[in-house]
Amino acid sequence: MGTSVFTEMTELARRTGAVNLGQGVPELDSPAELLKDVADAVLSGSNQYPPAVGFPALREAVAAHQLRRYGLDYRPDGEVLVTTGATEALAAALLALCDPGDEVIAFDPCYDAYAADARLAGARLVGVPLTLDGDGFALDMDALRAALTDRTKVLLLNSPHNPTGKVFTDGELAAIAELCAERSLTVVTDEVYEHLVYADGARHRPIATFPGMRERTLVISSAGKTLNVTGWKVGWICGPAPLVTAVNSAKQFLTYASGTPYQEAIARALGSVESWAAGLRESLRANRDLLGAGLTRAGLRPLRAEAGYFVQADVRPWGYDDGVRFCRELPERAGVVAIPTSAFYVGADAPSWLVRFSFCKSEVSIRQAVDRLVEAGGRPH
Repeated sequence: MGTSVFTEMTELARRTGAVNLGQGVPELDSPAELLKDVADAVLSGSNQYPPAVGFPALREAVAAHQLRRYGLDYRPDGEVLVTTGATEALAAALLALCDPGDEVIAFDPCYDAYAADARLAGARLVGVPLTLDGDGFALDMDALRAALTDRTKVLLLNSPHNPTGKVFTDGELAAIAELCAERSLTVVTDEVYEHLVYADGARHRPIATFPGMRERTLVISSAGKTLNVTGWKVGWICGPAPLVTAVNSAKQFLTYASGTPYQEAIARALGSVESWAAGLRESLRANRDLLGAGLTRAGLRPLRAEAGYFVQADVRPWGYDDGVRFCRELPERAGVVAIPTSAFYVGADAPSWLVRFSFCKSEVSIRQAVDRLVEAGGRPH
């Protein structure tokens, strides 16, 4: 599978002392009560294997969250499975659902683990490019229909979307849902940024809430992005019992189970997660706006980021048509690390001039990066 661009850029940041706006590793605080709860759980002895399907209180909390927030009713026993992060849930889902030679549809650009997970299952990831629409991205239904074949088994939907920050609209989701029902496709959703939607008028709605979709959809999320605990690796997958049982048949031989004290603490936190997430959204919205304004002052062109951790930027105003070269030269030129968006494309139609910057950092880091970019943008290249 080769060395990922993340590894290369992280090493560049370490070697040059650059501000790392490449990876989505938060520098923001976690809820104090959550940290106290996990410490108490460790000290009270919750350090052995949890049940293979997850700590019961966490499965109950996830089910309550889905019902409270989206009106999706899942049984904690049989329809909710706790995983070692959303990453394991995605891998286990594709291992369970795909046979060698099957095809999985995802929207380009997409999280780089999707292609690797498909290959592990013997399947092939087919990228359907999102259309550049002004300063954002839009669904191309004609391209989606054209990508479907007799081998298409799963549609993998990521909304809110990494790396573009797009939130799929109700109209787009309704069109996708109709097509999936028409073609009898199973949908696997990656919703880890579900609480981090910033744009006025935008909202996250799971495709499982659309008519006829609950019975064909596996919904994946996690605590890492919402609670700033990405290192805890606690995620979950919800869906109809036959699909969840199939996923668990693969998951049990990946990690079996993990993170007992973390699961116990997160179970308590999910009950009040909306109030915590509201404050986190405001911090991230301020960071997004600070970074976007800084990129503009530096002479780059940021695109709209409706959700998530990342801003896309057009680097052609700096004289670059190649985002990979831009990112390799940026640490020396400006003391900042970013990621070329082309690294997230499965197909060949990647706009080579797009670059992804992360804003899930401290305000100090964002300001330092902005100052460096503005200074570098004012110097001849």
